[in-house]
Amino acid sequence: MSVRGIRGAITVEANEKEQMLQATLELLNEIVKQNEIDPSEIGSVFITVTQDLDDTFPAIAIRQMAGWDLVPLMCALEVPVKGSLERCIRFMIHYNTDKSQAEINHVYLAGARVLRPDLSKKS
Repeated sequence: MSVRGIRGAITVEANEKEQMLQATLELLNEIVKQNEIDPSEIGSVFITVTQDLDDTFPAIAIRQMAGWDLVPLMCALEVPVKGSLERCIRFMIHYNTDKSQAEINHVYLAGARVLRPDLSKKS
């Protein structure tokens, strides 16, 4: 079994708690669906937000999901690069799996599709 990284990102329209929590759930649920993940297979989840998102911690939404209460979660600020995508929540999920790197589905939703159009699926 290997540890694989699953990347994902989503944008929100405004720095509002409910939008951030809903977007976090939408992104995580899509990653879980596309990769057929059981939370017990997750080593940890690293979550970053851009500096313009400070109304809540995205991890709050994940901690309320069934089976995710023991998954280690960490929130941090994304590196503030001039001209970078605004109002963006990003994930790096460390996933224990027998899948190859090529079998991992990275998920980019809403305005975050521009970050990795080569990996973004139409959904």
